[in-house]
Amino acid sequence: MNAIAIKHNDQIIDLQTAAEMGFEGEQIHLDNSAESLEVLRHSTAHLMAQAIKSLYKDAEFYVGPVVKEGFYYDFKTSETVGEADLKEIEKQMLSFAKKKYVIEKYEISMDEAKEKFKHDHLKLSVMERIPGDRVTIYKQGEFEDLCRGPHLPNIGLVRYFKLTKIAGAYLGGDSKNEVLTRIYGIAFADKESLKAYLDQMAEAEKRDHRKLGNELKLFTFREEVGAGFPIWLPAGGRLRARLESLLFKAHRKRGYEPVRGPEMLRSDLWKTSGHYQNYGENMYFTNIDEIEFGVKPMNCVGHIKVYEEDLHSYRDLPLKYFEYGVVHRHEMTGALHGLFRVREFTQDDAHIFCTADQIEEQIIEVVDFVDKIMSTFEFEYKMMISTKPEKAVGDDKVWEISTNALKNAMDKNKLAYEIDEGGGAFYGPKIDIKITDAIGREWQCGTIQLDFNLPQRFELEYNGEGNEKIQPVMIHRAILGSFERFIGILTEHYAGEFPMFIAPTQVAIVPVAETHKDYAKELSDKLIDIGADSEIFAKNDSLNKRVRTAEKTRVPMIIVIGDEEIQNKTVAIRDRRTREQYNLSEEDFLKLIQTKINEVNF
Repeated sequence: MNAIAIKHNDQIIDLQTAAEMGFEGEQIHLDNSAESLEVLRHSTAHLMAQAIKSLYKDAEFYVGPVVKEGFYYDFKTSETVGEADLKEIEKQMLSFAKKKYVIEKYEISMDEAKEKFKHDHLKLSVMERIPGDRVTIYKQGEFEDLCRGPHLPNIGLVRYFKLTKIAGAYLGGDSKNEVLTRIYGIAFADKESLKAYLDQMAEAEKRDHRKLGNELKLFTFREEVGAGFPIWLPAGGRLRARLESLLFKAHRKRGYEPVRGPEMLRSDLWKTSGHYQNYGENMYFTNIDEIEFGVKPMNCVGHIKVYEEDLHSYRDLPLKYFEYGVVHRHEMTGALHGLFRVREFTQDDAHIFCTADQIEEQIIEVVDFVDKIMSTFEFEYKMMISTKPEKAVGDDKVWEISTNALKNAMDKNKLAYEIDEGGGAFYGPKIDIKITDAIGREWQCGTIQLDFNLPQRFELEYNGEGNEKIQPVMIHRAILGSFERFIGILTEHYAGEFPMFIAPTQVAIVPVAETHKDYAKELSDKLIDIGADSEIFAKNDSLNKRVRTAEKTRVPMIIVIGDEEIQNKTVAIRDRRTREQYNLSEEDFLKLIQTKINEVNF
C-alpha cells in the first residue's frame, strides 16, 4: 500500500513537502487511523470547495479545517445554498475525484498573495491571521486555496464521504461579522466505516434528546424566555429530583457537607480569583449601588468563602463541600444546542480542601465515585489528564507540581489515562472523564481539577502540627458535569427508556372505568409513600387508547385497574422493559417497585 503522508517529529507532512525538505519519518497509509483521516478529510474539504466553486461561480472561501466529526468549509455566494443542494455538490465531488487531479503545493510571498486574491475579501481576511511574509497554496485542477496542508497526493483517493449538514457561521466566529454558509462532511478510508458512521448518525437522530425531551415533556425552550435557558417541565423535574436525591445521599456517605454560595459576587472577588481576567468574556455582569457584580460561572469562589469562615487545623482536613450550584456562562447563540450547551445550568459541584499528602487518596476516592456512577448508568469511560493551557494563572513550577501530582496518583494506582496537552482549566490541570454511550459516541462529562493557585490567591491556610501556617490544596470536582448535559446524554443513551430507579414516572395507572379511579388514586398515594411516582391515565378515551398513550411516555411499568383488581386487591402489570404481562397482589407489587427504585446505591 502506497503512503499518503509521513509523520516527522510528531508532525504530519504530505509527500510533496517531505520530498522538498528531505524529511524522513513513519509512513502514513490510507486507513482509518487518526493521522490518515486528518489528511483524507482535509483533502475532502478541498474537494468539496472545488465542487462548490464549479457550481456557484462567485463563491468565495474562508477556511475549511478538519474537526472532530469530519470537516467543514465556510464560504459565501450570491446564490442560496440549502440542504437540498448537498446531493448535487456530492455528485460534482465524485466527478472531480474520478479525474484524479494531482494536489500540488506552491509558495508565494504575502504581498503576491494579497495581489492574487485582492478581489476576494474572505481570502484577505484569512491572510490577516497568517503570521510571516510567505504563504502556501494547494492546487488541484483549476481550484486553489491558501492552506498549510497536509494533503493527499491526488483527489482520486477520496471515495467514501458524505456531506452531513449545512449551517450558518459568523466570519471568524465573531457575531459582529457577516454570516457565511458552512457545510459539514465526513470521510473514511473504506465503504464499511462510512456506512457504520451513517447508521450511527441515523440512530443518534432517533435518540435526539431535544426530540425525546419534547415527546416525554421533560423540558422546553421558549423564545420569549431567552435562548439557552431551559424550562423544566414536571416529568423532567421529577427526573432531576431523583438524580439529585441519589447523589445527595452518596455525597453525605463520603463525608461531603452541603453548602450554598450566592449566584452573584462582587467583581473584586472574580479579579482576585483570575476569572475576571481569564474568563470574563464568558461571564455576565451587573451593577448594584454603583458596585460591579459578576454572576458566577463556577462555584469555587463561594466555597472558598465557606472555607474562610473558620480557622482550620491539619486535623480538620480534608474538608469537602458540595453544592448543586446554578451557574451562568455566556455562550455564542450559534453554539447553543438543546441541554448540551446552555447559558444557565446546574453543576454537581464539589471542592475538597486537603493537605499535599492527602492528594492521592482524595483523587482515588473521586475516581472510585466516578466509577460507581458511570457503571450504574452502563457507561464505559476513559480519563484524560489535561495540562496547562495558553491562558493560565500561576507560575510554571506550580503547574508542574500539580500535573505531576495527578499523574502520580493515577500511576501509583495503575489507572489508565491519556494526555490532553493544553486542555487544563486556567487555574490548574485536571482529569477529564469521557464516557461512551450505548451507540458508541464519546462525551465529555465530569472533571477533577487540582488547584494550588486559588488557595494562594485567596491566602487560604490551615495550622500545621507545629502551629505553622500552611496553604491547603484545592480539588475542584464535578462528576456529572452538569445536570442539564448529563440528563441530555442519559436521554440519548437510553433512547428515553430510563431505568426504573431514575425514570420520571415509574408506574402508569390505567383505570378501566370511572368506578375504578378511587383505587387508582389509593395506589398512587401508596407509591408516593415508598418514593415512587405514578400518573393516572383516566381521560375520557377508550381503554386501548389510554394504554397506548401511557406507552408513548416510555414509562417502565403500566398497571390496569378493573373490577377484578379492586375485588382481589391485585394489579394487572404490563412491564415495558421485560415485555411481560402478569398479575401481583397489591402488597407484592409495592414491594417490587420499592426494590427496583432502591436497587441503586452510589
